[in-house]
Amino acid sequence: MALVPPGREAYAELVRAALAEDIGRGDLTTAGTVGPTLAGRGTLLAKANLVVAGLDAAIEAFRQLDPDVLVEVRWGDGAHVQAGEVIAIVRGRARALLTAERTALNLLQRLSGIATLTSRFVTAAAGRITVLDTRKTTPGWRSLEKYAVRCGGGTNHRARLDDGILIKDNHKRMAGGVVAAVRAALAEAGGAPVEVEVETLEELDLALAAGAPRVLLDNFTTYDIRQAITRVAGRATVEISGGVTLDRMPELATTGADFVSVGALTHSAPAVDISFELEAA
Repeated sequence: MALVPPGREAYAELVRAALAEDIGRGDLTTAGTVGPTLAGRGTLLAKANLVVAGLDAAIEAFRQLDPDVLVEVRWGDGAHVQAGEVIAIVRGRARALLTAERTALNLLQRLSGIATLTSRFVTAAAGRITVLDTRKTTPGWRSLEKYAVRCGGGTNHRARLDDGILIKDNHKRMAGGVVAAVRAALAEAGGAPVEVEVETLEELDLALAAGAPRVLLDNFTTYDIRQAITRVAGRATVEISGGVTLDRMPELATTGADFVSVGALTHSAPAVDISFELEAA
């Protein structure tokens, strides 16, 4: 499937706000050291092995300060890049490139970090289980962060609350238990997908009896996941969540579950090392 990046509307305002936050009343260092007519050539360089994501958003930072900037992309989003390889070359007014540098790198390093971590989980899954993200995203960055997950080979779970029904522990308590919650959700779903989180094998049995088409096994041991798969016996699709680490992925992939959701893909991915090296053009 082709990798479709978010449209400019997904990041233009975010980039504008980030630049304003960083620049304040003006870039004093650049204005004091670099002539206004000087042209520059900047290289975005991978300093570690990584998966590229967010290049359009990073370029937007340069372009908002210099609409005439020229970009040569060597490795686009989704590319697996080795340390020392050039990702892209940017040419434009040196002052604009210097002032936008930090915002552009923040975007590219953060989103490429998500893609890189996702790729590691997908590789560990070895095609036996689908790796999902969650809604544990940075406010305002969700479409970009979920796109970065796709760049790394992962699959998006719900993007928003209106994408489907996922009954969690607080919903169950407020509804009067798992059976009542599942039945009410199925009655009101109107064709939306319905999933329920369960915390024990006994609760799983109740959810299945109530007709849940998809169950999320929350913080189950590997042994209990295998027991759950046996109890489900094909009556529902099964997702694993909670306590999922890269080290556990190979064994989780052999349990027979359909999906594994990993909040860490977006809430804990470390930024990758990318530099911006500028020279006079």
